Amino acid sequence: MWGFDGERPWSDVSTVLEPLLDHPDVGGDDLSPADCAAILPRLETITDQWAQDGDDTLHHEHIEKGRQLATVLRLCIEKNVPLCFL
Repeated sequence: MWGFDGERPWSDVSTVLEPLLDHPDVGGDDLSPADCAAILPRLETITDQWAQDGDDTLHHEHIEKGRQLATVLRLCIEKNVPLCFL
């Protein structure tokens, strides 16, 4: 991807993860419960695939962080509240 030493522009990518991937690291708009609901299944698929594919410590950390984010997304959906970025 452009910005990561690749040649593919971000504009060529279509994913339900876009609201998360296109979000600034600090601040920015909240993710709505609808955004969280759209992101959650894809995030769970990715972390499940990572868990099947890798064993190393770094991989394990990414899996755990992804699963923690999935838990937060699930709570936002259940309580119908936005995901706030501080």
